[in-house]
Amino acid sequence: LPVRKTKHSAGYDVEAAEDVVIEPFVPGCKPTLVHTGLKAYCQEDEWYMLAAKSSTPFKKHLLLANGIGIIDADYYGNPDTDGEFMYAYYNMGSEPVTIKKGEYIGQVVFQKFLIVDDDVSGGERLGGFGSTK
Repeated sequence: LPVRKTKHSAGYDVEAAEDVVIEPFVPGCKPTLVHTGLKAYCQEDEWYMLAAKSSTPFKKHLLLANGIGIIDADYYGNPDTDGEFMYAYYNMGSEPVTIKKGEYIGQVVFQKFLIVDDDVSGGERLGGFGSTK
């Protein structure tokens, strides 16, 4: 399970659910998904952010493909992923990087959000991570 290292930590450190090798970046390649084996339920006015640990780019040359991951409340239980959140990394180094099962790969921060008075959103999520739906 994710852990907060200190009582003032905003984020929970998240571990890899399996070993994975992230090859060096080649233009046009897709990012490597690192599974967490975790999913988190949110209330309708909540979301959570996936962020790299601050040391990840310096120590491993890994960058999150989307900068940060924003996971909406309706991601949980969707048909494509059943809500498992994953980290999408590019390896900007010159050598493959091996992530071991149980190694900390990022942080997750839970937050509330606001909507505007005249919000008219009504769509339903059908897909998930990287889905074409």
